[in-house]
Amino acid sequence: MPEPTTAVPRQSVLRRLHRRVSPALRWEGALSVGLIAVLVLGADLSPQFFSSYNIFTLCTNIGDLAIMALPMTLIILTGEIDLSVASVLAIAAETMGVLVQHGWSMGPIFVVVIAIGVVCGLINGLLVTRVGLPSLAVTIGTLTLYRGLADVILGPNTVSSFPAPYNQLGVNGFFGISWLSWSVAIFLVLALITAVVLRMTPFGRSLYAIGLNQEAAFHAGIRVKRVKLGLYVLSGVVCALVGMLYAFELSSAGENIGIGFELQVVTIVLLGGVSIFGGRGTIFGVVLAAFVYAGLRSALLLGTSLNENDYQVVSGALLILSVVVPNGPDLARRGRELARIRLRRGVEPLRGDGGA
Repeated sequence: MPEPTTAVPRQSVLRRLHRRVSPALRWEGALSVGLIAVLVLGADLSPQFFSSYNIFTLCTNIGDLAIMALPMTLIILTGEIDLSVASVLAIAAETMGVLVQHGWSMGPIFVVVIAIGVVCGLINGLLVTRVGLPSLAVTIGTLTLYRGLADVILGPNTVSSFPAPYNQLGVNGFFGISWLSWSVAIFLVLALITAVVLRMTPFGRSLYAIGLNQEAAFHAGIRVKRVKLGLYVLSGVVCALVGMLYAFELSSAGENIGIGFELQVVTIVLLGGVSIFGGRGTIFGVVLAAFVYAGLRSALLLGTSLNENDYQVVSGALLILSVVVPNGPDLARRGRELARIRLRRGVEPLRGDGGA
């Protein structure tokens, strides 16, 4: 008797993999074209766009946001979100400012900042995983809480008396490379590590599994709550360290530092093709999206009459498009499922339930 063939199961697996990978590859291809278009636009709008100084400024502006986008990507892949990232940055930066004022050296300050990140991440993670509250509501609350604590810690004061080597991070390029900021160099290294972990380790694959079907992932042996808690702690630590880096780049830590960063981080992640519903997305897409976002901002501010406030309109439009376009098939599928459910209940799909 001939041995049973495994062609059908293998083909089935390949088809499922193709369905998951193809949308990401198509979106990354579109982002690559978009990045080229942004570079052409920038060169056309201003001859200074490709100057060493402008590229360094572009890198400095996007590096910190891009670093925070990495743990945000992992969290969104599991179907959750963290809107407190900028407030964690603020409480870490302003705490560092106070400690510098009191004569602390950078070693102990570094330990305190990491502890702040761990605590902030634990609060978010425990409320989401153990108490069972929605991550959107939790992190909106902690966004306000952490920002308030940061303002209480430092008040209206501004601290700029950091040690000289640290104050140069926003002025000098990475190991003498005039156009490459330290923040972008750190981002690229962390992005490579994150991509390897996400694609080549069981832990990375478990994040996709949780985002696709949390209950199935749990029954497959994945400790869903523990994984999510760990991601929130990771996000807290990363954002706290970025708070230090950002303060060094500004050569100051003061009130309202990092205001509005949370929505820019979410925009970069979703623009990178990460599904807001979880279970789909790549780090490469997020890297491309970060540079598209930064390049477009630099081109418009440098070559047009737009200012920072005007660019908020562009940023908001990008956020909406980054939700609607990559997730169009998911949104359509959910709409069809809702329509079928309503039809089974004897309700017209496009009409109300008959109530006043």
